[in-house]
Amino acid sequence: MFENAMDSTTLKQYLADDPPTVVPLAIKPHFEALHDKEKKYAHYISRAALSGTRINLRQVSPEAESIYDFIITLQEGCNGDWKKLATSTGVSDEDLKHFLSYAAQFLGNAGNYKSFGDSKFIPRIPADKIAALAKTSPEAEKLYQTFKDDLYESASTARMHLGYPDKGHVSTYYPDSPDITHDEIEYTADFLKKQQLMPENTRMRKTPSGNYEVLIASAVTEPSVRDTKESSWSLEGPYEGKTLRLIYGDHHAEMAKISQNLTEAKKYALNDEEASMQAEYVTAFHDGSMLAHKDSQRHWIKDKGPMVECNIGFIETYRDPHGIRGEWEGFASMINKERTKAFGQLVESAPDQIPKLPWPKDFEKDKFLAPDFGNLEVLTFAGSGIPAGINIPNYDDIRQNEGFKNVSLGNVLSAAAPKETIPFIRDEDQDVYDACKDEAFEVQVGIHELLGHGCGKLLQETEAGKYNFDVKNPPLNPVTGKKVSTWYKPGETWGSVFGGMGPSYEECRAESVAMSLCPDYEILKIFGFGDGTEGINSKAGDVLYICYLSMARAGIAALQFWDPNSRKWGQAHVQARFAILQVFLSAGDDFCKLEYSKDDVSDLKIHLDRTKIQSHGRPAVNEFLQKLHVFKAIADVEAGKKLYLDEYTSVNDFYATKVRPEVLRQAKPRKVFVQANTFLEGDKVVLKEYEASPEGMIQSFVDRDYI
Repeated sequence: MFENAMDSTTLKQYLADDPPTVVPLAIKPHFEALHDKEKKYAHYISRAALSGTRINLRQVSPEAESIYDFIITLQEGCNGDWKKLATSTGVSDEDLKHFLSYAAQFLGNAGNYKSFGDSKFIPRIPADKIAALAKTSPEAEKLYQTFKDDLYESASTARMHLGYPDKGHVSTYYPDSPDITHDEIEYTADFLKKQQLMPENTRMRKTPSGNYEVLIASAVTEPSVRDTKESSWSLEGPYEGKTLRLIYGDHHAEMAKISQNLTEAKKYALNDEEASMQAEYVTAFHDGSMLAHKDSQRHWIKDKGPMVECNIGFIETYRDPHGIRGEWEGFASMINKERTKAFGQLVESAPDQIPKLPWPKDFEKDKFLAPDFGNLEVLTFAGSGIPAGINIPNYDDIRQNEGFKNVSLGNVLSAAAPKETIPFIRDEDQDVYDACKDEAFEVQVGIHELLGHGCGKLLQETEAGKYNFDVKNPPLNPVTGKKVSTWYKPGETWGSVFGGMGPSYEECRAESVAMSLCPDYEILKIFGFGDGTEGINSKAGDVLYICYLSMARAGIAALQFWDPNSRKWGQAHVQARFAILQVFLSAGDDFCKLEYSKDDVSDLKIHLDRTKIQSHGRPAVNEFLQKLHVFKAIADVEAGKKLYLDEYTSVNDFYATKVRPEVLRQAKPRKVFVQANTFLEGDKVVLKEYEASPEGMIQSFVDRDYI
């Protein structure tokens, strides 16, 4: 089945989940509660978000879009009767199940690389059986010929992971450029930054002649609104004689549909801020203007407590190996007023909570910019995966000076998977873990998004000779005890200074804030779990314990997403959680330890002493968090790299050769969500939900015609 493949033991970790955990994203009661105008507003935003599906596919691998079309073509050809299709082609029930499992995982991840981990997954169905399915129509056969060699290709371990092309990895953020180097990407990124051209909506190509083309996503090739007057430059230094040229119109068909749908959404906007936001979105996607997108976010943060909440654009930069180019993402959702109350109280308490964090006021904003914090029920979330919570916008200057929003995605958190024993949890902890894991995660997400991403000040020279701190008497660095001597220079941002390390480093800082503050019973009381007077074995004590135990377990499970060949982490959040596990393990006095009696650690369990969270766990987190935060605040990337990459997320032989194989053996499939669709029938918007199965997942994509 796998010609020229890696050995079977290594290959096993790349096989598709069979079956994947397919769960419904339930939305009907919340959607039906909207009035007609709100439904139309949500409908067109949903259509706009989903119109970017092919963008997601192109941001993953060269073959992803063809595989997608193949799955859709087969479904349309058999009209959903997969059993009949299999029988007619001689494909067994078992092989059909393998194909449908692969298709569901592919659609749930918007491509053939995991959205959480960025590693390739390969079908379990033999290649000749997919070839048989392809023969059911000329169109399917033609598509199959375009990707058949890539579907199972596994000769190179490096190509099983997304990353820099010159390291042998796959990245379609740099299409048709197999020889483009890290240095070239870095040089051109720095050059564009000096031109004040934002990179989030771009890809970059190196031409056969050695020149560079920056591909800007837009509906038109000659936009009337441009973020820079120039469109071509002659490069200097090591690249003298080469040119860099802007080319508009990347993803032009999709960007046109997105713009069209958002133009319709604007007609049903519920207030002036929403109308202005949609107008800026249209400019951003029609003309390719990231400055217009920044302005859309300014209107978005002013739209307080909307019944229909949305955000859309090239948002997160996790999948670009250089950490600057954004993945297409968009969501439409309904506010859950009842569950939003606790988050509102958390926002109100933020000015009292932030001073509890382990750094002096010089490293904190002068005034907390109280955000809108809503609990949302998601109608549509387009992209490669759905998070449990979000803190946006990601533009540092807006977040620092104007504000931001937090959202917790309620029906994502509550989407039920079958109950099962959780690996690495002791038998005596299983019941309390099952009872409190969802509540603990909601607390963690709330603190992480609001106080984690929402706190902190960057010390900056905002423009030549102007500073947001007293440069003549700079504050003391609490880590070294010496006066601060580094800061962000004009034009520098957190992302540009910390580069590819930045997204994971920031997630670790936010997760550490959650671990620092969740032991505070004032916060647990806000979420309705008591004030701690009942003792550590109370409901509040149980939730706190599971907050810490879940984080420790996540740190072990993270090893699934660490590649032993490149010795690189494949996902920002898991790298962060592994670091925090190391903090727990180093807290001393047996606060946290990994227990096992077998040489292959197949009986590995986490022992975390709940009586020592306040005395050992929290202080250890605070010491680590102070360093993370201060190094970020003062732009000390070298100290940050030494701390985060070299000390806390470096994987030693024990984890690489003992623990990781056991993590892979016990790994549970991640959830993939079957989402509803909306349709216009006359003047009404109707909702269609689907069965939580691979077949339901496929049909939901077939039913999206992206108009």
